[in-house]
Amino acid sequence: MTKITPEDLVQYLYKETSAKKTAAIRAALETDWNLQQSFKEILSAQKNLEPVGLSPRNESLNKILEHASSKLGQVHS
Repeated sequence: MTKITPEDLVQYLYKETSAKKTAAIRAALETDWNLQQSFKEILSAQKNLEPVGLSPRNESLNKILEHASSKLGQVHS
């Protein structure tokens, strides 16, 4: 069996592992206490992350709209 890394556990948490890797991680989590502890720490870290609220500045939106408007004017000319 291949060694399961913390990166593998993060991918597993976010459902980014293959079916084969998922099965291997689940089986290992059932029997490996150290791996269980590592996974619990990763889960805890995930829960403590604050959601990031990102939005573009109004200046950026206005520039995009101006550019789109100019391109639209060129198509109709």
